[in-house]
Amino acid sequence: MLLEDLIKIKEAELARRKKHTLRCCLAAGCISSQGQAVKDALDQAVQAAGLAAEVEVRGVGCLRLCGEGPLVAVDPDGVLFQKIRPEDAPALLSTLQGETSPLDRGDLQSPFFKHQLPLVLENSGLVDPDRIESYIAADGYLALRNVLREMAPPEVVSAITKSGLRGRGGAGYPTGLKWATVAKTKSTRRFVICNADEGDPGAFMDRSVLESDPHRVLEGMIVAGYAVGAEQGFIYVRAEYPLAIQRLQNAIRQAKQMGLLGSGVFESPFNFNIDIRIGAGAFVCGEETALMASVEGRRGQPRPRPPFPAESGLFGQPTLINNVETFANVPPIILKGPEWFASIGTDKSKGTKVFALAGKIQTTGLIEVPMGTPLRVIVETMGGGAPAGGQIKAVQTGGPSGGCIPASHLDTPVDYESLTTLGSIMGSGGMIVMDQTTDMVDVARFFMEFCRDESCGKCVPCRAGTVQLHELLAKILARQATQRDLDRLEELCDLVKHTSLCGLGQTAPNPVLSTLRFFRHEYLERLQPAHPNPPSAPPTPATQPPNTAPVNPGAPA
Repeated sequence: MLLEDLIKIKEAELARRKKHTLRCCLAAGCISSQGQAVKDALDQAVQAAGLAAEVEVRGVGCLRLCGEGPLVAVDPDGVLFQKIRPEDAPALLSTLQGETSPLDRGDLQSPFFKHQLPLVLENSGLVDPDRIESYIAADGYLALRNVLREMAPPEVVSAITKSGLRGRGGAGYPTGLKWATVAKTKSTRRFVICNADEGDPGAFMDRSVLESDPHRVLEGMIVAGYAVGAEQGFIYVRAEYPLAIQRLQNAIRQAKQMGLLGSGVFESPFNFNIDIRIGAGAFVCGEETALMASVEGRRGQPRPRPPFPAESGLFGQPTLINNVETFANVPPIILKGPEWFASIGTDKSKGTKVFALAGKIQTTGLIEVPMGTPLRVIVETMGGGAPAGGQIKAVQTGGPSGGCIPASHLDTPVDYESLTTLGSIMGSGGMIVMDQTTDMVDVARFFMEFCRDESCGKCVPCRAGTVQLHELLAKILARQATQRDLDRLEELCDLVKHTSLCGLGQTAPNPVLSTLRFFRHEYLERLQPAHPNPPSAPPTPATQPPNTAPVNPGAPA
């Protein structure tokens, strides 16, 4: 495969484009709502109407407006048809001739789309994820070609460093620094791992990228392998994502067939292979040391650090671990330059961030906005605010490891530092909106129950502490707790946060602490009133003999 081959494939793909293109969403959300049946019906309707020479029906990935599926976008009209049924196919085709129809139309220039800046999602909903030619037509694998032909590995690391890209998995660690650490570690063998173990409730960002644009992630991984001197990569993806796994497997096979993966990538001396490892769905395997243990075939449990994976990771070798979104940012950084990427976002949070917008909000779906975008723009302008005249009460970011941000702080810019200041985190990108009917104590209990169930049990603070925290929250909800229980809740949060082994336990108290900080009154109003003068025990009558019965050591205290 040479540059000339890429150009020929791109030209051939563009030449087959037709007057009209109907882009049918075939991501998991729309497929669950008969998306595949809609595409099949449109294929049949096009043939029946004799429009095969003018109309292309293309299966694509996520069209982002997930709550309105199945979705069909019409090019070049810029119309997004919503909640399409298979029987609507003839009526939809009639609109191409200018006829009116009762079908529900959306506007691709609506506030939901207008405020987005798709970098990671720029191909999502446009390319056919099952055809490598469709990706190449969108300049796919051109960044890889440029890297292999024009850049030395240290130059690639330098470009990622200059871009200011930070890991999109949650912690926000500088990506270039991590790559540099792996590259300079003395070893004859290194690994690259893509963490696709997305387990936060309400999160579907990584799944959508893998389903919609799998080659983009592969290209980012191959570039990373070249930069750090690795020849083997792994994608660790949870078994609950069968469509993502299927499309990844297909993409890997196609890339190997074209010489873009395997031995002699792009007819260069560089070799790189990618294999898929399927996880059983343990939330703790999102933590990188637990993930590596699972890849090695062991039980997914974290280990103390240091040594860090960049120095001693998979099979004891230097290992680079980034998540799906991080790798998907690599190709555009290479193509457009690190300065271009660094010009987007804020001083310390560069680029864009993908969020899964869900909860008590009118418009749900997948969004990508520049770092620093205020929460109010995301929730009220793009999401349309709470449904049915409700009011936004809070926004939860960061999943079980994050916190609840009250409506009074909706003008907060979405960046790593600002969210941390409010007791939350960026996380991988889940964003759940809550309205005035939401019970914040119950929200804290829900996330603590999740952390309790997902704890691997290796360390006592997390294994026992999450159980006790959940019991205290349940006691408060049942209105059986006192101020002493609330004090104990806060003390236990501090203990679990500062003594747990890994990020699961260290961040598990965040939803509790953030709701206590901003919604303490909802805790206080449930507490039992204190008794300033508790009644003393009644005196023992003088005629009653003392109790001399033996104590049963097995009786409950």
